[in-house]
Amino acid sequence: MPELRKDPITDRWVIISTERGKRPVFFIEEPPPPKVGMCPLCPGNENMTPPEVYAIRPDSPKPNTPNWSLRVVPNKFPALRIEGELNKEGEGLYDKMNGVGAHEVVIESPSHGATFTTMTLPDVQQVFIAYRERILDLTKDTRFKYIMVFKNHGSIAGASLDHSHSQLIALPIVPKRVLEEIKGSFAYYRYKDRCIFCDIIAQERDDKVRTIIENDLFIAISPYASRFPFEVWVLPKNHEPYFEKHDREDSYFGLGEILSLILKKYEKVLNYPPYNFIIHSTPHGEKDGEYYHWHIEIIPRLTKMAGFEWGTGFFINPTPPEEATAYLKEVSL
Repeated sequence: MPELRKDPITDRWVIISTERGKRPVFFIEEPPPPKVGMCPLCPGNENMTPPEVYAIRPDSPKPNTPNWSLRVVPNKFPALRIEGELNKEGEGLYDKMNGVGAHEVVIESPSHGATFTTMTLPDVQQVFIAYRERILDLTKDTRFKYIMVFKNHGSIAGASLDHSHSQLIALPIVPKRVLEEIKGSFAYYRYKDRCIFCDIIAQERDDKVRTIIENDLFIAISPYASRFPFEVWVLPKNHEPYFEKHDREDSYFGLGEILSLILKKYEKVLNYPPYNFIIHSTPHGEKDGEYYHWHIEIIPRLTKMAGFEWGTGFFINPTPPEEATAYLKEVSL
């Protein structure tokens, strides 16, 4: 019997279609061949990108030269531009403002074929440190209300270049999806005086049916009302409102360990699927972070939205999260 499950944070309903129940083999497709051609993100091609805004170089401090281990540059074709003022105005009953923001590309490794699963854990750790440094810098700009960090892996997931990279977009507004989580979290906190994410973590650790893996600092779970097959959330086990406010860099090592293991499990179970991951964190203007808990949402791109989903806002997930958890837990690495 199919189930309707309600997300306890956003009150969004999801259809868990158990009668369509799809095992991993039903999602497996051969990955498309890599694109051939000049790569603007490879070492030696620094002149093909805008000047860098952040880089890690073990040997040379000179910017925009090779010998880097990580590099952050403005996107050559930005969704939003950093120049100008917002100039909010009305047009009849409509509202608009200038497309002001920042759009940056984090080039995660000098190696063209590297991925989060082949990089060393210190290299993955430095990617998260780069996110932190760029968020802290961009939040100094009072025009920006939210910094979204995300990764598109594979062309189906939206990646236009094969070279491993992720992106940051600074926005003059807080995205609706994040606002929904914040409002739901605040309503729960006002009623129970506790963080809903902390309560979810405690229940999942007790139940053990949707907990995939954990270490001292982080836990990976299949959300109870998963929108997509094999969707995974990675959360800090202690209450932490802000991704970027980590004084101890070794905590990002623990995060890299969990994320790398989940992606390796995806590769074994789902044959190297395209995926997106998104970091949701408390907007930097929020003074009280007691009710929101930062986390990473990882979404393998295994299904497509169709008319029902677009028309209703419901998601249909053909793989119950409990089954997805079992498959991922059983994989030995």
